[in-house]
Amino acid sequence: MNQHAKLRIGHSACPHDCPSTCALEVELLDSKRIGRVHGAKANSYTAGVICAKVARYADRVHHPDRLLKPLIRAGAKGEGLWKEATWEAALDLVAEKFIAAEARYGSETVWPYYYAGTMGLVQRDGIERLRHAKRYSGFFGSICTNLAWTGWMMGAGALRGPDPREMAKSDCVVIWGTNAVVTQVNVMTHAIKARKERGAKIVVIDVYENATMKQADLGLVLKPGTDGALACAVMHVLFRDGMADRGYLEKYTDDPHGLEAHLQTRTPQWAADITGLSVDEIEAFAHLVGTTKKTYFRLGYGFSRQRNGSVNMHAAASIAAVTGCWQYEGGGAFHSNSGIFKLNQELLEGARMRDPAIRHLDHSRIGPVLTGAEDALYGGPPVTALLIQNTNPVNVAPEQRLVKQGFLRDDLFSCVHEQFMTDTAKLGDVVLPATMFLEHDDVYKGGGNQHITLGPKLIDPPEGPRSNHFVIEELGKRLGVGDRPGFGMTEQQHIDTILGKRGLGSFSSLKQQKWLDLQPDFEAAHFIDGFGHADGKFRFRADWTGQAAPNRPPKSMGLFGPVARLPEFPDHVDLIEVVDAAHPFRLATSPARNFLNSTFSETPVSKAREGRPELLLHPDDAAACGLADGDRVEIGNARGEVVLHARLFDGIKRGVVVAEGIWPNSAHERGEGINVLTGADAPAPYGGAAFHDNKVWLRPAK
Repeated sequence: MNQHAKLRIGHSACPHDCPSTCALEVELLDSKRIGRVHGAKANSYTAGVICAKVARYADRVHHPDRLLKPLIRAGAKGEGLWKEATWEAALDLVAEKFIAAEARYGSETVWPYYYAGTMGLVQRDGIERLRHAKRYSGFFGSICTNLAWTGWMMGAGALRGPDPREMAKSDCVVIWGTNAVVTQVNVMTHAIKARKERGAKIVVIDVYENATMKQADLGLVLKPGTDGALACAVMHVLFRDGMADRGYLEKYTDDPHGLEAHLQTRTPQWAADITGLSVDEIEAFAHLVGTTKKTYFRLGYGFSRQRNGSVNMHAAASIAAVTGCWQYEGGGAFHSNSGIFKLNQELLEGARMRDPAIRHLDHSRIGPVLTGAEDALYGGPPVTALLIQNTNPVNVAPEQRLVKQGFLRDDLFSCVHEQFMTDTAKLGDVVLPATMFLEHDDVYKGGGNQHITLGPKLIDPPEGPRSNHFVIEELGKRLGVGDRPGFGMTEQQHIDTILGKRGLGSFSSLKQQKWLDLQPDFEAAHFIDGFGHADGKFRFRADWTGQAAPNRPPKSMGLFGPVARLPEFPDHVDLIEVVDAAHPFRLATSPARNFLNSTFSETPVSKAREGRPELLLHPDDAAACGLADGDRVEIGNARGEVVLHARLFDGIKRGVVVAEGIWPNSAHERGEGINVLTGADAPAPYGGAAFHDNKVWLRPAK
């Protein structure tokens, strides 16, 4: 019997913002300590494989720097002077400050601000119940999915797709705009199975030769923001060379003849000039997918994080409609299954208490919001009180200088509920210690697969940390809304309600089952019964202003960006930050293998493996700028400048630079991180954050 089998094993789900939502087996050493974490072999998507950073989760749970007691600021903001407090005193102070802010400016001056530090439904979304009960400012959560989901919905009309496990039954897997080895390792599990068992080809499309591209049979390195041009040229070749499935197009798409006419001028040479790819590379890719019926397009988030990202996603998804590969097991296009779960969180989120007259504020624009930009406040009062859970905006949000400037305002009170002293916690007024996912009950859904997975409490937390749910409940009591619907319930009772309303059992039954498989049948997943639009057609002609989407902004916010420039058919459109004489480089801020956004940057092995903040740039560009490998390089634009170390790398196009990972601001020379350079303007049509779309200059650092 192996050592793993002798240990007591607990079952859970990875809580982090990754489409894989891996089912986990956790070694339980005693009531408070864990050993290694393993992927659940019995889960058909996780298939026993998880990323190394989560396997080492004991490094986070038992980290010596973990926050253990409530802290109240004792010096100037950011000075680092704190005094310990009891939970009662800390929560009393938070409630007192919120009540005072509301008395001065009205309820909208308070902004509960959260995101995906946990993907658990109860611990993540319960903050909405307090928001609605108190009529605090609304939260338009735009930073992650908006650009991608908007583009997908324009074409398919529903957020679902072929079973991701079907990648293993494909003859060609196209991994487009996601570094899956780094960010969702299970994609590779199924793609490599297809290669081993079927001889499938793996194509990887990205802006640099990353870890995933090293696994590819065909790797296409293009310039950031040019994916739509590649997609159009591929479709041009499919029509030109008789590889378009005309029967499928007539039955399942809205205007194939209009598309074909539009693509007449979108030749491989046209796309080569835009993308930096060769004509031969584009032709080879087009012929591979055009002659391989079982082609599975796995479309990620990364390539959508441009100001033209929704256009790029729509164009890439359109290829599958031209080839007709949707018809086959192991074929079609997939971005997310988030639309299949249909869980009712009305009670958890207090949805019936929501007042539609209350303004919404854009999550991605926290910098402009906190610095009083008129177009960011939507006619309401300044934000003078924040409750922050599950996110680290001073590090991860765009236009970092504005975010920090806002947090340092003397008239802003912020309560930060956290596991470590993050960049955001350092600028807080009250810092509350938070539990980790193994220390509380929750339930998870997997956008990159099809499972709902239970994450029950497996160990006791250290003395001190409390769950998000606890904080919301206690503040609800102090703020006079603890008797409202949804308050006064335990995590398990909320899970019972969410599962019960969907007919999926209860906390207890799911604890026995561990996970539930909600994958739709073949006809629904492959849109054999029609796509999600009223006419059942895949839409090449996108309705950029009228189409519903899961994260379309509320009507009170209107549309964003230069909507008039969005194209009628799939195309390349220069809504991106195009290089100019003053800013000759394009910067992408890509994920690091050992971090997940700003999480894991505190653990010793992850830090050691990442080394230091670096900038990947082509050797010829380095030579032209007078830079050698390892040199300090200053990189900047109108938003600011940061210093990194140069790493020469020829797996990238000239004129493109990549900074991997969101390092803590303190890891950078001047205490400012890479998001000093990213923009907080909201892209067309429904907003989002264009993290990989930045024009910059660079020079040797003085």
